[in-house]
Amino acid sequence: MRLTGDGVRTARRRFGLRRLDGESPLRLVLLLCSFALTGYAGVRLLSGDWLGIALWFVGAAVLHDLVLLPLYALADRAVAAVLPAPAQWINHVRVPAFVSGVLLLVWFPLILGRRERRYENATGLSADVFWPRWLLITAVLFGVSALWLVIRVAIRGWRRRPGARPGAERDASAGERKPPAGPARPNRP
Repeated sequence: MRLTGDGVRTARRRFGLRRLDGESPLRLVLLLCSFALTGYAGVRLLSGDWLGIALWFVGAAVLHDLVLLPLYALADRAVAAVLPAPAQWINHVRVPAFVSGVLLLVWFPLILGRRERRYENATGLSADVFWPRWLLITAVLFGVSALWLVIRVAIRGWRRRPGARPGAERDASAGERKPPAGPARPNRP
């Protein structure tokens, strides 16, 4: 039995790589390559002090789940209570706060000045710039987010204004809603 046309496509969907992953085979290959790279990095990482690294991962998970998650959930509730706004507007506070928090988490020894001497000895550069740069990046993140919110609100207000679109007067004066333009749906038995 030989399949042609639609039968081949159906067989590929049913039994091929798309059935396994739901996407193209290229995506599956890239996913497998990323797993191989992660495995290689893990083997290289654990070749030294594997107990200390394992302890650090477990400690980080426990610290995140028992301390940090309740703290930023509480902070998120506080922001939502102070800013009585729709949920999508609160994201204009959440996203820059999250990015700023991740930057602080990654660079906190240098931002707080705990490893200045070690950094300066290793690189020959001054570590005094991390605190002001982190503050500047945080201010820029919140500023861009606020600007984006203002633009969104202005566009929404402009769209709702009568007469903002050409032909809006005709639609409003007609008093009835017109069906969307496009091909009509065939009647189904």
